[in-house]
Amino acid sequence: MHQKITIALDMMSGDHGLSASVPGAIKSLREHDDLFLILVGDEKLILPLIPNDFKNTPKKRYSITHTTEYIAMDDEIIKAIRSKKKSSMRLGINAVKNKEADACVSAGNTGALMALSKIILKMIPGIDRPAICGSLPTKTGQCHILDLGANVECDASHLYQFSILGSALVQSLEINTRPVIGLLNVGSEEFKGNDTIKNAGQLMQESKLNYAGFVEGDEMFNGNFDVIVSDGFAGNIALKSIEGVAKLISYFIKTEFNKSIFTKLAALISYPVMRALKKKVDPRKYNGASLLGLQGVVVKSHGGADSYAFSQAINTAYYEVKNGILDKIASLVHSEGSDD
Repeated sequence: MHQKITIALDMMSGDHGLSASVPGAIKSLREHDDLFLILVGDEKLILPLIPNDFKNTPKKRYSITHTTEYIAMDDEIIKAIRSKKKSSMRLGINAVKNKEADACVSAGNTGALMALSKIILKMIPGIDRPAICGSLPTKTGQCHILDLGANVECDASHLYQFSILGSALVQSLEINTRPVIGLLNVGSEEFKGNDTIKNAGQLMQESKLNYAGFVEGDEMFNGNFDVIVSDGFAGNIALKSIEGVAKLISYFIKTEFNKSIFTKLAALISYPVMRALKKKVDPRKYNGASLLGLQGVVVKSHGGADSYAFSQAINTAYYEVKNGILDKIASLVHSEGSDD
């Protein structure tokens, strides 16, 4: 008998709201028999979107926490946190705090989600700051990079703590039991980089973690690293640059294939290859950035996520809970703090 995993979903937030969150929720329920979802949002709008086989099932797989209030993507963060006490985002995080849910997933305003999570859930002892961790495709699978924007300025100890968080995440997602960690830098040689990077590298080198040295930007996709550590400034720029290049390449391919009847014919012939490529680099597959370092599991879905991408974010939270990410982080923090 599987132990039930309960996840609270902020149904109202994100660019697509319920049109993405409801079918995404149902998709995840169909994939995981031991999953129970708390749907936080407007009950009158949610219920008509739920398929009959889930409405009428004898085994209840979901509940609805009703609220019409939500934090919009363009809301001023501090004002929204203070005034919207019953927002779907806040109630979802509260469910984790009150042990009603094992995790919370939201596609809402990143700043608000980070601030509310830190206020309500507090930090894990031994971790100073939460970090946003996302995944990228590589030649051999995927790698996780953190921080992606929560901490613009970091000292060496913060970067070292991020390496602990990233290592625990990769273990909990069943990717690697001993994750290989790299530190993003302007060069792979030891003498390169500023003092913060050099000192962070030294801390990781002296730790029990599987640290493999500095990583240059063009090495992020070679598949040699499971975790890449960066401050939020460089990490966010790297992520946005990658997204921009992906869109540019897609634009060039479409433009070239549409130039003439011959290139359109070539497009038809190469369609199976292009479809396989698109599937491999589909950003929806990698949706679900983890807010690590909190005393609770919180996953941020991309604001523009469709139902498939939203279900991927739910799956990320599901596996983090199932494989005890909080215990793994606590264990690694304790292990790194001991001299054994």
